[in-house]
Amino acid sequence: MVDRPDLPILIYERREARVRDWDPRTVEVAASVAAMVRRRRPDLVVEHIGSTAVPGLPGKGIVDLSVEAAPAEIPGITRLLYELGLQPQPGPDPWPPTRPMVVGAVRVGGDEFRIHLHVQPTGGDFRRDIAFRDALRGDPELKRQYTELKTAITGGNSVDGYRYTHSKTTWILGVYKALGFRIPAIQPPARIGILGGGQLGRMLGLAARELSYRIVVLDPDPHCPAAAVADRVEIGRYDDIEAAKRLAAGCSVITYELEHVSLDLVKALDDGQVAIRPGPYALKLTQDRLAERRFLQANGATVAPWREVSTPDELRAGVAELGPPLRLKASIGGYDGRSQVRIAAADDLEAAGTLLDREAAVGRSLLLERELPFEAELSVIVARGVDGISRGYPAARNVHDRGILVESSVPAGIPAETTSAAVSLATDLATGMGMVGVLTAELFLMPDGSLVVNELAPRVHNSGHWTIEAAATSQFEQHIRAICGLPLGSTELRAGGAATVNLLGTGGDREAGVLGVDAALEAPDAHVHLYDKRRVFERRKMGHVTAVGSSPEAALATAREAAERIRWAGPAVGGADRQEETT
Repeated sequence: MVDRPDLPILIYERREARVRDWDPRTVEVAASVAAMVRRRRPDLVVEHIGSTAVPGLPGKGIVDLSVEAAPAEIPGITRLLYELGLQPQPGPDPWPPTRPMVVGAVRVGGDEFRIHLHVQPTGGDFRRDIAFRDALRGDPELKRQYTELKTAITGGNSVDGYRYTHSKTTWILGVYKALGFRIPAIQPPARIGILGGGQLGRMLGLAARELSYRIVVLDPDPHCPAAAVADRVEIGRYDDIEAAKRLAAGCSVITYELEHVSLDLVKALDDGQVAIRPGPYALKLTQDRLAERRFLQANGATVAPWREVSTPDELRAGVAELGPPLRLKASIGGYDGRSQVRIAAADDLEAAGTLLDREAAVGRSLLLERELPFEAELSVIVARGVDGISRGYPAARNVHDRGILVESSVPAGIPAETTSAAVSLATDLATGMGMVGVLTAELFLMPDGSLVVNELAPRVHNSGHWTIEAAATSQFEQHIRAICGLPLGSTELRAGGAATVNLLGTGGDREAGVLGVDAALEAPDAHVHLYDKRRVFERRKMGHVTAVGSSPEAALATAREAAERIRWAGPAVGGADRQEETT
């Protein structure tokens, strides 16, 4: 901590959350900050909110304050607060400028107290926060419940601050509801904006259509797979902020079907006018492999041993320390096995050096991690609603070929306790990032039965296509329910087993033409999904086949049989290794 004697406010530091006893000096801190603001703006009322505003209620010890103002006044008030020494909110998930939170610290009696000061637009959350504070002050039973909840979340230890906050969501929203403050559901025929128009956007659109929502899609291709089900396609790249703003006009909620959307674009849309679900934080964590690894470890998940490397010396040191086989992966971009190099011997360092040089040229570090001898690849899909309630699907067993998912089957053929642990792990991670929507956790099942997280995806996922036919609620409908504030549906499996086989393109780049659909549909309980992509090329995801059966083995056999009957018209030679636009 560095003091600044010229300013009354000290530098703020972000820390892990730890529940501590209520300190009456927090009232003094709140009063002193409110007096500082009033000296500059006598018309502003600074309210003390949060746990430190409730005598006897334990909490993190942060002094939460709130000011309500007309939206046009908020930039000027924010500048005033900065002049007093308060600072912009640190961390990867700040409040937007239309409803900012500024931070700082004050020292009283030799101890430091951190400050969060919210500037709320008129009609925002100000009245709700005051009502929540007053309810806690006036109801001993409510205060007791809140105390027990806080203690249970931390277990007497420090936890990540975001996980602490989001773990309280369900209980707090229940109190808000009882006080008359409820997050309203987005009712049809409201317009949903989808960033990305690939096959996942198409299937999200189909699910939304069943509930009578309207769909607007952002995609650079006017003939993208989602175009056939959208009311409008806004043509633009995934970093085209102006195109995204045109998409947002008239939308009630915006979501994304891939994590390769520009983070700056999503932040630009997160202005408090339209709900962004999931928001920028989930995107930031999952499009940067290094940020994702740090988040996973901060939330108690196990990951493969890894190092951040950015120079040849760091690469060599990491290889020597971790030991081959290893994977060197670009931290940003790349999927389906792309933008990564396997290091099993000294000969592989040349290719690794080439990738390192390429990423260093744009100022990016890379992830170097140990390749694990896993027994099975699994994935778990969990949906989390605006009310913090989560529901997970049964774990799927996956098979990849050169980085591309080719088969998924459920149940995964693992012990019930392992399935429960996998769902619990994914649920904890969804809570930790404040997820609203569907989160997919790709896992490795290790020989000792433990689970290691490989990757996260804050969206519907290829490994969950089986849910369309085989679950009570598909992952696509579940995502629409979650982002629109509707109750989540059942995730129960409707049959003894289900399996999905992906349909990949073959041969050179050409106009797409499919053959054998009639033969494929002769397989009992097989369902063919084609994505209406206009061109086909080697290993491009063109569709999938899902089958249900008495067991996952029986369903997989049927899905394979049906998939083998489908082929692509035109030449099957001269394949091109083009990058697929979405997973």
